[in-house]
Amino acid sequence: MRSRTTVELFQYWKDVRGNRDLPRRDEIQPGDIRSLLPNVFILQTEPAGGIYFRLAGTNICSLFGNELRHRQFSSLWRGDQQEDIGRIARQAIESCTPIVLAASGATAAGDWLDLEILMTPLASRDGKGDRVLGALSPLSGPMWLHMMPLQHLMLEQVQENSEVPEMLTRAGNTVIRLDTHRSPIRRAQHLPVFEGGRRN
Repeated sequence: MRSRTTVELFQYWKDVRGNRDLPRRDEIQPGDIRSLLPNVFILQTEPAGGIYFRLAGTNICSLFGNELRHRQFSSLWRGDQQEDIGRIARQAIESCTPIVLAASGATAAGDWLDLEILMTPLASRDGKGDRVLGALSPLSGPMWLHMMPLQHLMLEQVQENSEVPEMLTRAGNTVIRLDTHRSPIRRAQHLPVFEGGRRN
Protein backbone atom coordinates (compact mmCIF):
# COMPACT_ATOMS: atom_id res chain seq x y z
CA MET A 1 0.00 0.00 0.00
CA ARG A 2 1.45 3.33 -1.09
CA SER A 3 -1.34 5.78 -0.28
CA ARG A 4 -2.01 7.12 3.22
CA THR A 5 -5.73 7.06 2.41
CA THR A 6 -5.52 3.36 1.53
CA VAL A 7 -3.66 2.50 4.71
CA GLU A 8 -5.98 4.48 7.00
CA LEU A 9 -9.20 3.22 5.43
CA PHE A 10 -7.95 -0.37 5.53
CA GLN A 11 -7.08 -0.05 9.21
CA TYR A 12 -10.48 1.52 9.95
CA TRP A 13 -12.24 -1.35 8.15
CA LYS A 14 -10.25 -3.86 10.20
CA ASP A 15 -11.06 -2.07 13.45
CA VAL A 16 -14.80 -2.03 12.71
CA ARG A 17 -14.77 -5.64 11.54
CA GLY A 18 -13.09 -6.98 14.66
CA ASN A 19 -13.07 -10.79 14.67
CA ARG A 20 -15.86 -11.16 12.10
CA ASP A 21 -15.60 -11.83 8.38
CA LEU A 22 -17.24 -8.50 7.49
CA PRO A 23 -18.31 -5.29 9.18
CA ARG A 24 -21.91 -4.21 8.56
CA ARG A 25 -22.47 -1.21 6.33
CA ASP A 26 -24.49 0.57 9.05
CA GLU A 27 -21.43 0.40 11.35
CA ILE A 28 -19.39 2.65 9.05
CA GLN A 29 -19.50 6.15 10.51
CA PRO A 30 -18.50 8.93 8.07
CA GLY A 31 -17.40 11.12 10.95
CA ASP A 32 -14.74 8.57 11.87
CA ILE A 33 -13.08 8.90 8.45
CA ARG A 34 -13.93 12.53 7.73
CA SER A 35 -10.50 13.39 6.31
CA LEU A 36 -10.66 10.45 3.88
CA LEU A 37 -14.17 11.07 2.49
CA PRO A 38 -13.17 13.01 -0.67
CA ASN A 39 -11.35 9.88 -1.89
CA VAL A 40 -13.83 7.29 -0.59
CA PHE A 41 -16.54 5.45 -2.53
CA ILE A 42 -19.19 2.82 -1.87
CA LEU A 43 -20.19 0.23 -4.47
CA GLN A 44 -23.38 -1.82 -4.36
CA THR A 45 -24.37 -4.98 -6.18
CA GLU A 46 -27.55 -5.08 -8.25
CA PRO A 47 -29.85 -8.04 -9.01
CA ALA A 48 -28.69 -8.19 -12.64
CA GLY A 49 -25.12 -8.78 -11.46
CA GLY A 50 -23.62 -5.35 -12.04
CA ILE A 51 -21.84 -3.27 -9.44
CA TYR A 52 -22.46 0.47 -9.35
CA PHE A 53 -21.43 3.52 -7.36
CA ARG A 54 -23.80 4.23 -4.51
CA LEU A 55 -21.67 7.26 -3.70
CA ALA A 56 -18.28 8.69 -4.64
CA GLY A 57 -16.23 11.39 -2.93
CA THR A 58 -15.70 14.81 -4.44
CA ASN A 59 -12.07 14.17 -5.41
CA ILE A 60 -13.02 11.00 -7.27
CA CYS A 61 -15.81 12.70 -9.21
CA SER A 62 -13.47 15.59 -9.99
CA LEU A 63 -10.92 13.18 -11.46
CA PHE A 64 -13.49 12.01 -14.01
CA GLY A 65 -15.20 15.36 -14.51
CA ASN A 66 -18.70 14.23 -13.52
CA GLU A 67 -20.87 12.71 -10.81
CA LEU A 68 -20.37 8.93 -10.53
CA ARG A 69 -23.41 8.03 -8.43
CA HIS A 70 -25.40 5.20 -10.10
CA ARG A 71 -22.67 4.66 -12.69
CA GLN A 72 -21.29 1.15 -13.21
CA PHE A 73 -17.87 0.74 -11.59
CA SER A 74 -16.58 -1.21 -14.57
CA SER A 75 -17.45 1.66 -16.94
CA LEU A 76 -14.47 3.65 -15.64
CA TRP A 77 -12.07 1.08 -17.05
CA ARG A 78 -10.68 0.37 -20.51
CA GLY A 79 -13.17 -1.64 -22.52
CA ASP A 80 -11.22 -4.91 -22.64
CA GLN A 81 -10.76 -4.87 -18.85
CA GLN A 82 -14.31 -4.11 -17.78
CA GLU A 83 -15.43 -7.73 -17.39
CA ASP A 84 -12.39 -8.58 -15.27
CA ILE A 85 -12.88 -5.50 -13.09
CA GLY A 86 -16.46 -6.55 -12.37
CA ARG A 87 -15.19 -10.01 -11.47
CA ILE A 88 -12.57 -8.56 -9.09
CA ALA A 89 -15.15 -6.40 -7.30
CA ARG A 90 -17.48 -9.39 -6.90
CA GLN A 91 -14.55 -11.45 -5.61
CA ALA A 92 -13.89 -8.90 -2.85
CA ILE A 93 -17.51 -9.26 -1.73
CA GLU A 94 -17.88 -13.02 -2.09
CA SER A 95 -14.51 -13.95 -0.55
CA CYS A 96 -14.76 -11.33 2.26
CA THR A 97 -11.25 -10.25 1.30
CA PRO A 98 -9.92 -6.70 0.81
CA ILE A 99 -8.28 -6.14 -2.56
CA VAL A 100 -5.82 -3.43 -3.61
CA LEU A 101 -5.50 -2.44 -7.27
CA ALA A 102 -2.67 -0.48 -8.84
CA ALA A 103 -4.02 1.38 -11.85
CA SER A 104 -3.19 4.10 -14.35
CA GLY A 105 -5.60 6.77 -15.53
CA ALA A 106 -5.39 8.32 -19.00
CA THR A 107 -6.59 11.74 -20.15
CA ALA A 108 -7.72 12.61 -23.67
CA ALA A 109 -4.42 14.48 -24.12
CA GLY A 110 -2.42 11.33 -23.36
CA ASP A 111 -1.32 12.25 -19.84
CA TRP A 112 -1.11 9.45 -17.26
CA LEU A 113 -1.80 9.30 -13.54
CA ASP A 114 -0.87 6.45 -11.21
CA LEU A 115 -3.59 5.53 -8.72
CA GLU A 116 -4.19 3.09 -5.90
CA ILE A 117 -7.64 1.60 -5.31
CA LEU A 118 -8.73 -0.21 -2.16
CA MET A 119 -11.87 -2.36 -2.05
CA THR A 120 -13.07 -3.67 1.33
CA PRO A 121 -16.31 -5.71 1.54
CA LEU A 122 -19.30 -4.77 3.67
CA ALA A 123 -22.31 -6.78 4.84
CA SER A 124 -25.97 -5.81 5.00
CA ARG A 125 -27.80 -6.02 8.33
CA ASP A 126 -28.60 -9.68 7.69
CA GLY A 127 -24.88 -10.43 7.33
CA LYS A 128 -24.87 -10.94 3.56
CA GLY A 129 -22.05 -9.23 1.66
CA ASP A 130 -23.47 -6.77 -0.86
CA ARG A 131 -21.31 -3.62 -0.87
CA VAL A 132 -17.74 -2.39 -1.10
CA LEU A 133 -16.23 0.44 0.90
CA GLY A 134 -13.29 1.70 -1.10
CA ALA A 135 -10.81 4.46 -1.77
CA LEU A 136 -9.35 5.78 -5.01
CA SER A 137 -6.19 7.80 -4.48
CA PRO A 138 -3.81 9.50 -6.94
CA LEU A 139 -0.17 8.72 -6.15
CA SER A 140 1.11 12.03 -7.51
CA GLY A 141 -0.15 15.58 -8.04
CA PRO A 142 0.59 16.76 -11.60
CA MET A 143 -0.34 20.33 -12.53
CA TRP A 144 -3.28 19.16 -14.65
CA LEU A 145 -4.86 17.11 -11.86
CA HIS A 146 -8.62 17.88 -11.53
CA MET A 147 -8.43 20.13 -14.63
CA MET A 148 -8.07 17.38 -17.25
CA PRO A 149 -10.58 14.57 -16.61
CA LEU A 150 -9.54 10.95 -16.86
CA GLN A 151 -11.03 9.10 -19.82
CA HIS A 152 -10.48 5.60 -18.48
CA LEU A 153 -8.48 3.51 -16.01
CA MET A 154 -6.11 0.65 -16.78
CA LEU A 155 -5.39 -2.18 -14.35
CA GLU A 156 -1.73 -2.79 -13.50
CA GLN A 157 -1.61 -4.97 -10.34
CA VAL A 158 -3.95 -6.91 -8.08
CA GLN A 159 -3.20 -7.72 -4.45
CA GLU A 160 -5.32 -9.47 -1.84
CA ASN A 161 -4.77 -8.36 1.76
CA SER A 162 -5.79 -9.88 5.04
CA GLU A 163 -3.31 -8.32 7.46
CA VAL A 164 -2.41 -4.77 8.45
CA PRO A 165 -0.06 -3.07 5.95
CA GLU A 166 3.19 -3.45 7.92
CA MET A 167 2.58 -7.21 8.13
CA LEU A 168 1.99 -7.84 4.43
CA THR A 169 5.38 -9.28 3.51
CA ARG A 170 5.69 -11.37 6.67
CA ALA A 171 2.20 -12.77 6.12
CA GLY A 172 3.24 -14.04 2.72
CA ASN A 173 1.04 -11.75 0.62
CA THR A 174 2.39 -11.08 -2.84
CA VAL A 175 2.18 -8.17 -5.25
CA ILE A 176 1.92 -9.60 -8.75
CA ARG A 177 2.88 -7.71 -11.88
CA LEU A 178 0.30 -8.48 -14.51
CA ASP A 179 1.46 -10.18 -17.70
CA THR A 180 -0.33 -9.02 -20.85
CA HIS A 181 1.01 -11.95 -22.91
CA ARG A 182 -0.81 -14.67 -20.95
CA SER A 183 -4.41 -15.71 -20.57
CA PRO A 184 -6.83 -13.17 -18.99
CA ILE A 185 -7.04 -15.09 -15.69
CA ARG A 186 -4.47 -17.41 -14.15
CA ARG A 187 -3.44 -18.44 -10.64
CA ALA A 188 -0.24 -17.85 -8.72
CA GLN A 189 -0.26 -19.65 -5.38
CA HIS A 190 -3.58 -18.59 -3.76
CA LEU A 191 -4.04 -15.37 -5.74
CA PRO A 192 -6.03 -14.91 -8.96
CA VAL A 193 -4.15 -12.75 -11.46
CA PHE A 194 -6.05 -10.69 -14.02
CA GLU A 195 -4.71 -9.46 -17.32
CA GLY A 196 -3.70 -5.83 -17.35
CA GLY A 197 -0.88 -3.46 -18.15
CA ARG A 198 -0.57 -0.28 -20.14
CA ARG A 199 -0.79 -0.52 -23.91
CA ASN A 200 0.42 2.27 -26.13
